[in-house]
Amino acid sequence: MKAAVVTDFGKPLEIQDLPVPEPGPGQVLVRMEASGLCHTDIHAAHGDWPVKPRPPFIPGHEGIGLVQTVGAGVSEDLIGRRIAIPWLGSSCGTCRYCVSGWETLCQSQVNSGYSVDGCYAEYAVADAGAVVQVPDGVSSFDAAPLTCAGVTTYKAIKVANVVPAERVAVFGIGGLGHLAVQYARLVGGFVTAVDLEPDKLGLAHKLGADQIVNARTHDPVEEIRQAGGADVAVVLAASAKAFEQAYRSLNRGGRLVMVGLPADNASINVPIFETVLGGISVIGSIVGTRQDLAEVFALHAAGRTQVIAEQRRLEQVNESFDEVLGGRAEARLVFEF
Repeated sequence: MKAAVVTDFGKPLEIQDLPVPEPGPGQVLVRMEASGLCHTDIHAAHGDWPVKPRPPFIPGHEGIGLVQTVGAGVSEDLIGRRIAIPWLGSSCGTCRYCVSGWETLCQSQVNSGYSVDGCYAEYAVADAGAVVQVPDGVSSFDAAPLTCAGVTTYKAIKVANVVPAERVAVFGIGGLGHLAVQYARLVGGFVTAVDLEPDKLGLAHKLGADQIVNARTHDPVEEIRQAGGADVAVVLAASAKAFEQAYRSLNRGGRLVMVGLPADNASINVPIFETVLGGISVIGSIVGTRQDLAEVFALHAAGRTQVIAEQRRLEQVNESFDEVLGGRAEARLVFEF
């Protein structure tokens, strides 16, 4: 099979011919149809985060494909089904996080395309208990970004407990942000979209954002406060400055939802006095669970969301990374096989 392989941090990925993997006990072998490009894949390839993967490895955690064969202990009923391989490659299933529906916090979790080989390949193996079936009403092309960008932003809006008529400021419009705008609107929020790029702000406007703010030419804090302030600020940009601006834009009782992960493990100053007296919450939100992803697929199948993405070939992986890093990708890029 062809696969895009990280051979060393910071080096271009190599397209290699590798043996098709065999599914082990509890696993399935999937023939990939589509695999989305997430900024996390770039962080993985560059070794940006404190906990690093070990080269050589195959990135990718937005994989959609058909189950070809199954390993020992897996029902053959899965063969032929179209499934999604998400970031959460597996979890222990027995800790307090797993049994309470928070498997994404499991301390024994394995992550697709990071701690195990992922979906930038014609075939991939996955834990049968972690995959999520893709409904007929969702194309593989759309399902790929929904498997991470969708479920991550859906979860962020969920944990923020947005109620109708609250103002939700989304910092960073792109692969994740264009979906966050839609989920915030679905629950009745008034949406402010903040970005540096006019094209991405134009996309947010088309998707129903009530206010757009170009952070390159205007102060987002001032603009948001003039509109009444934010009740919720979801930060998807990998910039510490965006987190600081989001915090300062909040009303009393506001919730700052941290999602983006800057490469330098950045931090921000959270003033204790203002936070306590203002009743402000700071929430870290990781990717959603299997149930969250099933809900994301159901909403998309019902026509409630749009995925904005462009098709690429696996051989274009390095150019695609450059597109994302340069801010030239309108939203998501998807490798099709």
